[in-house]
Amino acid sequence: MIFMTEKDSKHRIGAHSFAKKYRDKMLNHALLLDVREPKEWEIYHLEDALLIPLQTLPEQLDRLDPKRKIYVYCAHGVRSVYAVNFLYTCGYHQVVNVDGGLAEVSLYLDSSD
Repeated sequence: MIFMTEKDSKHRIGAHSFAKKYRDKMLNHALLLDVREPKEWEIYHLEDALLIPLQTLPEQLDRLDPKRKIYVYCAHGVRSVYAVNFLYTCGYHQVVNVDGGLAEVSLYLDSSD
């Protein structure tokens, strides 16, 4: 299990840094995993992201490549912490939680900085 501490930068990224990488198309090699619910996805989602709601993640692991870097996010960053910890225990060691979730990321995507 990963414990999301301030010093654990290997498994977490701030919303501003993630948004900048996304805008600059620096995440093309990685998988963007959205663990929100379908109704949240319909309202807003990132292009090229994969939707797997947190509750269905255990039965959909075959859709994920354990060798690929996976950025995991949800609405505010709570469900994604659970997802990252679960994935890590299942052998997905290149998982990164997006702190603040899509709510915070979208603020930076809408700004010029």
